[in-house]
Amino acid sequence: MTLQVIGSSSEGNAYVIQNVGEALLLEAGISFKKVLPALDYDVSKVQGVLVTHEHGDHAGHLGEVLGYGLPVFASKGTIAGAQKFNRTDYQPVALEGSRESGYQRLQIGGFTVIPFPTEHDANEPVGFYIWHEETGGILFATDTYYLKNRFAGLSNILIECNYSQEKLEANLIAGKIDAARYRRVRESHLNYTTCLETLKANDLSKVYNIVLIHTSRDNGNALTFREGIAKATGKTVSVAKPGLVLNFNKTPF
Repeated sequence: MTLQVIGSSSEGNAYVIQNVGEALLLEAGISFKKVLPALDYDVSKVQGVLVTHEHGDHAGHLGEVLGYGLPVFASKGTIAGAQKFNRTDYQPVALEGSRESGYQRLQIGGFTVIPFPTEHDANEPVGFYIWHEETGGILFATDTYYLKNRFAGLSNILIECNYSQEKLEANLIAGKIDAARYRRVRESHLNYTTCLETLKANDLSKVYNIVLIHTSRDNGNALTFREGIAKATGKTVSVAKPGLVLNFNKTPF
């Protein structure tokens, strides 16, 4: 099983987890034409598409994905908020449950998926815990300033590491961002310190990959983030960028 990053920024997000026979897509924030080469143009292997929330860089190409006849899974709030991106006759599959009661697990081909609530300025944002016999447990958490849940049996992690508080404040003082933008980043995204605390709060003993996603070009430092988290966790840490391909099995072999 491999992970391929198609995009991981405010310009658009999309990831592919796949083996020879099946694929799971994460997010619909990039033109599907750019996803097709990663699939060797074999759309039939796609078991489903998971979308975390309705913002354009995550759901802006929802209609295009649905137009290919692919099953898309998202919360009811996300589906309502992303309706403007859907000009097809097809609709995503709504997650059963709620933020308060919890969401029911999904079986999507060989992938077992458990949605969980995240903290973002969106209608009903979620993250996903994904399990496959080849990958083990995968955590996918993006666009959230905090994670309330802890996760068992993790082998691979995709987690937002968006900004550093120091650089964000420096940009505010320098006038590179205004006060509204400063507040929005703080109240919607995971900073380096909180990302590291979140990782340390979980059992990383069997984790092979930590992939830092949605890192801000202006308010973050990808190299510093990668080096800091690798040193603190002792794990293989990568920063998501278009074209990155990683072995996403539960072992390095």
